[in-house]
Amino acid sequence: MNFDWPLRFGAFMSPVHSSHEDPTVALHRDVELIQWMERHGFDEAWMGEHHSTGWEVVGSPEVFLAYAAARTERIRLGTGVISLPYHHPFNVAERLVLLDHLTRGRAILGVGPGALPYDAYLYGLETTDLRPMMEESLEVILPLLRGEAVTRKTKYWELRDARLQLSPLTRPRFEVAVTSMVSPSGSKLAGKHGLSILSLNASMSASMNFLKTNWGIAEDEAAQHGQTVDRRNWRLVCPMHIAETREQARRDVRDGLARWAWYNSKINALGIIPEGADTVDQQIEVLIENGFAVIGTPDDAAAQIARLWEHSGGFGTFLLWSHDWANREATWRSYALFGTEVAPRFRGSTAALKAAEDYALTQYAALGNQTGVAIQKATEKYHAQKQHDAAPDALRRG
Repeated sequence: MNFDWPLRFGAFMSPVHSSHEDPTVALHRDVELIQWMERHGFDEAWMGEHHSTGWEVVGSPEVFLAYAAARTERIRLGTGVISLPYHHPFNVAERLVLLDHLTRGRAILGVGPGALPYDAYLYGLETTDLRPMMEESLEVILPLLRGEAVTRKTKYWELRDARLQLSPLTRPRFEVAVTSMVSPSGSKLAGKHGLSILSLNASMSASMNFLKTNWGIAEDEAAQHGQTVDRRNWRLVCPMHIAETREQARRDVRDGLARWAWYNSKINALGIIPEGADTVDQQIEVLIENGFAVIGTPDDAAAQIARLWEHSGGFGTFLLWSHDWANREATWRSYALFGTEVAPRFRGSTAALKAAEDYALTQYAALGNQTGVAIQKATEKYHAQKQHDAAPDALRRG
């Protein structure tokens, strides 16, 4: 399969950690994973915002990413995502501009309406109000980032001639991405404002069936509002764990996947694990067979990315949905394998190397033994010279 441009790679961290695990240890392990990713060539790391379940405990992705930024040098850092209905839009704009400066231009603003109904409830909000609130908030944040003064009053907040005192370091502004799943609302909003798209759970059958449709909606909306959208700014999220063999990958995830499946079935009901898949072996089989996850080898991971490309028509960045399916050692090995054996296939970084290898193989029959011939000739010449030098003067003159 041909790819029209080099892909980028990263991780999307909710993060999902067991409520039985020390949260301090888990959070610092997330930072260490980002450092590990940077060393293995990953381009981006995203951190989520949640408030209520005891499993997804980062309430401020900006604070987390500022800490991670001080411990990394190159990797881009995105809010994945800020739930706009839970914040005053002026505060969101201010905090992200500050993060843009602290990261020296590595920040990405990812926004969404909020995913957990428990979060909306504790804020006193109705879930039906979240998307309209997100749209109103974004309509304030974007002009603020452009340096404009904003006066606006809604049911939830008010701004009076508000203007940011600190401009973004990144000009004209840092990248802004909107979440999208099955419904067209995220794609419509991205198209309306010419923003990037972050497609969560892109490998779910329901989501995958709508990838091309939703991108088309974004393009149509962009055309109506004088904007443009670029597939290279489209990110797709999918969970994976890879090892040298499929059998090893399955052994790696046996303990942690069962906890993750429980959370995503009993609390965060995404419909990932169907009824009846009660044992970890059944859950592994379901996730592999329905195509949602890869638990296998680097070749399996590459095949999944190619499948997503075909279903979507092309995208720019593939994000691993981070999880605790395996222990630290196996997880880090999975990321290392991905960075060294999967990502290069889609970056074009090894194309010249492969061409050089192919050239050498085709020329081997004609040229491969020439070095040996040259060595043999040099050796014979050396011994001949030694014999000549050792002969008596009379014989040399003779």
